[in-house]
Amino acid sequence: MTKDIQWKETHCARMDHGGCSLLVGVQDNEIVQIKGNPEGYLNKGYTCFKGRVSADRLTHPDRLKHPLKRIGERGEGKWRRISWEEALGETAENLIRIKEKYGARAVGFGVGMPKGLEHFVQIRLANTFGSPNVIASQDVCHAPREVTGIHTCGFYPVADLHNPTELILLWASNPTSTNEEGQIASIFYEQLKKGAKLIVVDPRRIDFAGRADLWLQVRPGTSQALALGFINVIIEESLYAKDFVEKYTYGFEDLAQHVKAYTPEKVADITWVPADLIRKAARMYANAKPAALSWGNPIEHNINTFDTTRALICLMAICGNLEVPGGNCNAHDPKIMGLGPFVRADLVPNKYKEMISAHYKIIPRLMTVAPAYFRKAVLEGVPYPVRGYYGMCTNPLMTWADSKITYEAFQSLDFTAVAEIFMTPTAAMADIVFPVAHQYEMNDIGHYGIGHGIIVARPKIVDPPEECWPDIKIINELGKRISPPELWYDDFEKFLDDVVQPAGLTYQQFVEKGYLKGPDRFKLYEGNGFKTPTGKVELKLSTAEKFKLKPLPEFTDFPEADDPDFPLLLTSVKSQYFLHSSYRWVHKLREKRPHPRVEMHPETAAHYALSDGDEIAIETKYGKVVQNVHITDNVHPRVICAALGWWFPEGNPADQYEWRKSNFNMLTSIGKLGREFGTPNLKSLPCRIRKI
Repeated sequence: MTKDIQWKETHCARMDHGGCSLLVGVQDNEIVQIKGNPEGYLNKGYTCFKGRVSADRLTHPDRLKHPLKRIGERGEGKWRRISWEEALGETAENLIRIKEKYGARAVGFGVGMPKGLEHFVQIRLANTFGSPNVIASQDVCHAPREVTGIHTCGFYPVADLHNPTELILLWASNPTSTNEEGQIASIFYEQLKKGAKLIVVDPRRIDFAGRADLWLQVRPGTSQALALGFINVIIEESLYAKDFVEKYTYGFEDLAQHVKAYTPEKVADITWVPADLIRKAARMYANAKPAALSWGNPIEHNINTFDTTRALICLMAICGNLEVPGGNCNAHDPKIMGLGPFVRADLVPNKYKEMISAHYKIIPRLMTVAPAYFRKAVLEGVPYPVRGYYGMCTNPLMTWADSKITYEAFQSLDFTAVAEIFMTPTAAMADIVFPVAHQYEMNDIGHYGIGHGIIVARPKIVDPPEECWPDIKIINELGKRISPPELWYDDFEKFLDDVVQPAGLTYQQFVEKGYLKGPDRFKLYEGNGFKTPTGKVELKLSTAEKFKLKPLPEFTDFPEADDPDFPLLLTSVKSQYFLHSSYRWVHKLREKRPHPRVEMHPETAAHYALSDGDEIAIETKYGKVVQNVHITDNVHPRVICAALGWWFPEGNPADQYEWRKSNFNMLTSIGKLGREFGTPNLKSLPCRIRKI
């Protein structure tokens, strides 16, 4: 007799940053339905298509279910099944061998976008091993906003969309396809229903542009110029928050003089946004009390990200939108364990001096290593040799800029181990592959450590395949073998209890609550000032000379110079059906987007005699890929917008699933890097196209 469906509550994960509260229907240890939870704090019943079909990740016939050891050449696709004891033992033996020969810093510990608690347990593994080198995507994701915020105003300014706001300035963010650490599309819809105005700044006509009061179709790679144009208008027309500026900002007169050069007419030539539209948008933002600036990851995708982020925080500040309800707030964590004690930062006290990035004098407070610098260490031994890598929740061959260099680096490493749910192009380069349990098959905590003042419970819903372990368990068992065992637990789930213990809760009690949110605290600066060296928002950085940073944000040039041999401008977009390079093997998702597609304007398609669906070669100075034409007036005639993260799980394992064919990062380079974060140019690339 078939059992009745049991409904269990959890939160979505690993389909994006997540945060949607879900109701998951279970029957005989199998998930049969997923729907949004109407009681969800962040989503109020909403969930995307990815979330509704996310259980299909667990049941694919080609899912990894046993530890594997490479028996052929690296990347050849030949494996032998081994036991967990052998996999852990061989990994530990190789990492310790490298440590004994070159030192602990010769091993890099790789992470991707923070997906759950495993991200921070992996940092703990690096610290207990003695390595300062955690290799992460932070150079192009989150850190430029977070770290620049700390230097400028003392905190990471998060758009407060849980309190009423008069206007949302949606800058390079597309909530209907992706989300910023829990800022789900439903929150935006709710604000618009209540009367909030909307300005969209984006090179593409995203869904929200159709609902916006204004859409500014900015040239890719020129956001800092546009933001400085806004500031010019607001100061010239005396629209700024005079009391706040006078009492709580440092360097206003310098900024005011500096932005005189950024007139709307000059900025219009740079950004392609008409001068009258710049004026109108700047006035709307300045006059709205309050206004929330919701910024997205794309502003971190070129070498000028520091200038862009600085300019946008200055814009928030002069309009009085920092630390106010409905503006950009300082999100305070609930009572949870701090990151420092959790990752055992005390074990590598000189990390900021010893990590690979220190050689390049990156901005203080960035504590992960940019992939560009990791690969230089592997291939050139600069600033010292790196010979080993253990990675989880990441697919560098597809997601790091300059995939050709990534391939060379992974080919040259002495040892690589990877934890994965499915064989990816990067996992195919490994010596040992660990099969992981995935969301719904393990207990987890979401949103820990990412600065939005909330953590969410992700309790286990069904049992994993017998030999699939949660990443945290793998790390815990590996940690016992490569570092002092007393730093690890008999039961890896104790890490979950550690996080919520300061709140007086066990993990199971936390699950019953569903989420923990920190207190709303606004205008703390009225009593305490801002946590910067001057105690004020530093429109001009007081530490600029000390840290060799620019005192004021500026626009010096495009990320890549225009080139007549490459007459179009290439940008990229994340698909609403995938997460970066993940899940192209999930049938229901692949049905929605079967091919990598490049968007282009009808005028562009006509000029090149192209039709919808045609295969074309896209070329930059750095490489060539093949994608399929999608004709749309959502993009500018001079811009084409290609798909990210494409490889072909149905392809030949011996060829690593055709990872070169359509992979956007075959078109990027690490030849030019932003000094502050080691950020390469991922967008605004001169390109050319031809029909195949």
